[in-house]
Amino acid sequence: MNFTYEHIIWDWNGTILDDVDLCLEIGNNLFSKYNLNTITKEKYKAIFTIPIKDYYKSAGFDFSKYSFEKIGKEWMNVYEKRKYECKLSKNLLDTLQKFSSLGIEQSILSAYKHDYLTEMVRKFNIDSYFKNIVGVDNIYAESKIELGKKLIENLGNCNALLIGDTVHDFDVAKEIGVESILISGGHQSIEKLKNTGTKVYNSLNEFYSKNFE
Repeated sequence: MNFTYEHIIWDWNGTILDDVDLCLEIGNNLFSKYNLNTITKEKYKAIFTIPIKDYYKSAGFDFSKYSFEKIGKEWMNVYEKRKYECKLSKNLLDTLQKFSSLGIEQSILSAYKHDYLTEMVRKFNIDSYFKNIVGVDNIYAESKIELGKKLIENLGNCNALLIGDTVHDFDVAKEIGVESILISGGHQSIEKLKNTGTKVYNSLNEFYSKNFE
């Protein structure tokens, strides 16, 4: 890959933060509580999507019986208590440092709540790498396309690359007019990601080794 990019836009959950196993565990505990079948990691990656409400529907929730807002809050309450059990993705720091050394600015664009996001970025001591940290204003993981449009406008519509782990990240990149690559070690299966037609790597580690080593 020829790095002529002026800016890297990072997704957070599943791309920078390795939180898939925790999300699956919390989800399965919630499914059991509401008498739904638990799912494997493979099934999780096959049905996970944004907006997150559609994922819950695929898992079996009937929102004519239960409030999505209630279910979402239950999930998030547990996630917030346990989120620091998660680690940064392997080779993330090396990749951030490499982009920085090349003079490429970086930002985060996430469907995670903005104040929670900024707190985590600071706690992991990586905030100095990012020009912008952009998250949504609620806990329900809806689309981040509009936030992406505002971000790229603020960046002066520069030549940017979005790095994410879901089809939604690919869709966001298309909508805001930038290229994208996807990492399959996150929240969706490699089959789903490859269907987008964009470049897919098995892990951030593979992305780093193929481009920088």
